Amino acid sequence: MSTRYTEDHEWVTIDGDGATVGITTYAQEQLGDVVFVELPEVGRKVSKGDEAAVVESVKAASEVYAPLDGEIVEANDALADAPGKVNEDPEGSAWFVRIRIADAGQLEGLMDEAAYKAHIEGL
Repeated sequence: MSTRYTEDHEWVTIDGDGATVGITTYAQEQLGDVVFVELPEVGRKVSKGDEAAVVESVKAASEVYAPLDGEIVEANDALADAPGKVNEDPEGSAWFVRIRIADAGQLEGLMDEAAYKAHIEGL
């Protein structure tokens, strides 16, 4: 399993033809206290850059974008009941969706951890 990152602050852990997607610690810190999470329907097809979920905090609402083309195969329903988990463990148990990857070539466009750290240092 390897983890990649997007410029929009999503993390993507790749496992075979599947990808688990969440938001980074940086994104969670920018949002503040998360109060609501809207998850997509399982079976929905997404394209890279599409809205895959919505996260709302006391400060703002923000989209979680699909980092890859694919199909939503699982949504983390625990977040709907306890959105604060996003603040507690954004890069672990508070993942948003799992996607069956349609085009593995799109992984090349994602950043590794070193590149992502350099990206956020430049913000």
